[in-house]
Amino acid sequence: MLIVPEALIAQLVSADDAFKAIEACFASMARGDAYNFPVVREALGEGRQYGFKSGLDRAGAMLGVKAGGYFPGNGDKGMINHQSSVFLFDPKTGKPQAMVGGNLLTALRTAAASAISIDRLARKDARVLGIVGAGHQAGFQLRAAAKVRRFERVIAWNLHPDMLPKLGAVAAELGLPFEAVDLPRMREADVIITITSSPAASLMAAHVSPGTHLACMGTDTKGKQEVDPALVAAAHVFTDEVAQSISIGEAQHAVAAGTLDAHAITPLGEVLIGRDPGRRSAEEITLFDGTGVGLQDLAVAAVAVARARERGMGIDVGV
Repeated sequence: MLIVPEALIAQLVSADDAFKAIEACFASMARGDAYNFPVVREALGEGRQYGFKSGLDRAGAMLGVKAGGYFPGNGDKGMINHQSSVFLFDPKTGKPQAMVGGNLLTALRTAAASAISIDRLARKDARVLGIVGAGHQAGFQLRAAAKVRRFERVIAWNLHPDMLPKLGAVAAELGLPFEAVDLPRMREADVIITITSSPAASLMAAHVSPGTHLACMGTDTKGKQEVDPALVAAAHVFTDEVAQSISIGEAQHAVAAGTLDAHAITPLGEVLIGRDPGRRSAEEITLFDGTGVGLQDLAVAAVAVARARERGMGIDVGV
């Protein structure tokens, strides 16, 4: 078994690698070659969450699980709030193949999923990017989004405004003008990414203009909520996996209220393989409910393991 520590991941997997791996993952799911197992998630108190996401990709010969969660007190300890590890097994024998640091991989695959949704669903003339949230993941989201559209400026809002300058620095690296705004000004955005850990909606229907694409990436647990259920119900909704979308994703609230039919939610993979046309008009609001599925973690971890073996990196423990 190969151990690939967190410290090596940045040398092994790039944002472009993650984009390609997650595209292939979405397509494999849509074709029925891969599926996720039920998520196990437990509240530990004081805002902490811990759980397991797992799955099997027959076409990619991947079986595995990501173990990890959210620990909001980590910042005081000099660590990021999200901590995780990915374990890969031989799908034919169950023999352990690798243990991989999952923190950067999670950030890369989450940003890649969002960027793929923007690439496939946002209007081609999208020029203003809005971001709701300014935590650790927000910079990854901005960099990935900038690769798929020629944005001319970035506007952002965060519950704690003092965190916004760090996101502004990422925009400056990309040569994009950046402005901190109040939520009503999100109507100026053609694409809005929400990436918070909020228990209550902040982005409301009145904050979003017709024709906007929303990538809602923060809700991955029962009870979390980033956007107004009325906004979800009025949008053309896509997701990574419908089962997670309606149970732990952003759509959980609109479905529970009876304003959104689960059958109206389309897996993004259906668009990638040409089974669904995606956006139907320049005026409709499209929304990607990115819940984060285990297969995505396996896909990027497999890239890290393959590269590590090629380069003689990592620690082989010979199991």
